Amino acid sequence: MRRFSTGARVKEAKGVELDMVETLIVESVLKEGRKALAENEVKELLRSSGIPTTDFQVVDRFDQIDQKKLKFPVVMKVCSPTILHKTDVGGVVLDVTKEDLEGEFSKMREKFPSEKILVESMQDRRVEVIVGLINDHTFGLTIMFGLGGIYTEVYKDVTFRVVPIKREDAEEMLKEIKAAPILEGFRKIKVDREAIVSLLMKVSALGEKYMDKLDQMDLNPVFVKEKGVVVVDAKMLLK
Repeated sequence: MRRFSTGARVKEAKGVELDMVETLIVESVLKEGRKALAENEVKELLRSSGIPTTDFQVVDRFDQIDQKKLKFPVVMKVCSPTILHKTDVGGVVLDVTKEDLEGEFSKMREKFPSEKILVESMQDRRVEVIVGLINDHTFGLTIMFGLGGIYTEVYKDVTFRVVPIKREDAEEMLKEIKAAPILEGFRKIKVDREAIVSLLMKVSALGEKYMDKLDQMDLNPVFVKEKGVVVVDAKMLLK
């Protein structure tokens, strides 16, 4: 069975300062000869940078799932550094009830016999945004922001800045997209703008710290709530 041991090493590093945890994750991936991180590794890296993510469990066997820590329904995903586009290969199952958990796990295990499986509680769908880091041939590492879903996929409604950014840059990015009114209380939609600004600043700082190693990062979707944000899915590639 495939093993990518960064998660275990992170658990062993509880007494280590957060920036050391970040370094441990990145260096472990590079040492293993990989460029892609698994979802749990990206989320561990984000957490160590103060970026909120979903609470997740990564397991090999059904009996390793701690159901007491889950709020149902849950989402189940294949978790592998070799499968970045999970939906395309049928590697994501949504709205799994407690009664269906074992059956859906068995199906996922049969489909992906050598990969780990990530289980996490479903998040209330709120306003979705996308935040990314992209290495541009001309400008170097840039940070991207936009509303998720159709706004990004169809309208390409995104804005960019060169890393690192200042707070005023982050605030301007929120105002520059065409869908900005949604973030400004359109139809009484309540979103935590300060949490988005904070997210952009932390992602920029993470990118600046690993500029020489980071190729790209994609946080999509990020759910913006009335209070706070949460990264629901995340991908990262190293150089």
